[in-house]
Amino acid sequence: MIFFTQLIYVKEGQEAAFHQFEDIAIPAISRYNGRLLLRIRPTDATIVEASVERPYEVHLVEFDSEDDFVNFAKDEERKRFLHLKEQSIRSVILIKGAQL
Repeated sequence: MIFFTQLIYVKEGQEAAFHQFEDIAIPAISRYNGRLLLRIRPTDATIVEASVERPYEVHLVEFDSEDDFVNFAKDEERKRFLHLKEQSIRSVILIKGAQL
């Protein structure tokens, strides 16, 4: 098992484009032995402490293997909609991990 946590920062005013991309990308995860474990949209009220900017969303995803993740990233349907990702996402912090 391999885990990925993403802190996703969306460009102001591009939330609808981001959601359009997610409507394509999230269902693709399961085609590559992956599972979306958490999708969180934090608010100032839910953050106890932070030394980084509050992300628009936080995703925790697991894949059976790193190859599965690579294959997900190469998914042809998902790639056709990358323009929405590029249009809407300002930056992403991707954290790779394993269960201890």
